[in-house]
Amino acid sequence: MPKLIVRNTTRDDIDALVRLQREVYPHIASWQHDRVAHQIELFPQGQFVAFYDGRLVGCASSLVIQWDEWSEPHTWDEITAKGTFDTHDVAGLTLYGAEVFVAPLLRGKRLGHALYEARRKVCKALNLRRVIACGRLPGYHKVADQMPVDLYARKVLWGDITDPVLSFQLREGFRYCGIMKNYIADDRESCGYASLIVWINPDFDPSRPSGLQLARDAAKDVQQ
Repeated sequence: MPKLIVRNTTRDDIDALVRLQREVYPHIASWQHDRVAHQIELFPQGQFVAFYDGRLVGCASSLVIQWDEWSEPHTWDEITAKGTFDTHDVAGLTLYGAEVFVAPLLRGKRLGHALYEARRKVCKALNLRRVIACGRLPGYHKVADQMPVDLYARKVLWGDITDPVLSFQLREGFRYCGIMKNYIADDRESCGYASLIVWINPDFDPSRPSGLQLARDAAKDVQQ
């Protein structure tokens, strides 16, 4: 049986990762090698790749932010600094999911679940309060002339409509929080919209600093 492995992304994965992204999103500008390398440098714990039968078939990337600063409407470019992750903030308590994708021919093999589980594990390990993401709504373009996007999202919540992304995220235990407009302007399938979702870490301990804050303080002590 083919084996599924999820691990942190390394520089050696970048070329295959960029090729896969171009395959998954042919109509959306793909990442560049140097940007992925910068993401790994800034926050290596938050970058994951999935291998199935020895082939790179999925990716999940994330950064840490202070959510109060981003709770107002925002775009993907704004919150990720155009994919550089320069908005990564070790003082934050929110893991922000910037990207998840899997090889089209392997959908249904639970790759997405494994990548989301990796995010939940790092959220717990670093003692972060939550995982926030803005998910595409790739089914919306089929009915955009029939209903507004907020009604579409509600119908997905009610089970009247199945959306390839939002329905999956709800099964993964995320809560729907609202709609983001112009999140990725050139996402034709979603008509530029995204659903704001959240997963709350049940093990979060507000009395303790996060793992990133502890690492930052330890580094300061070494420098002194």
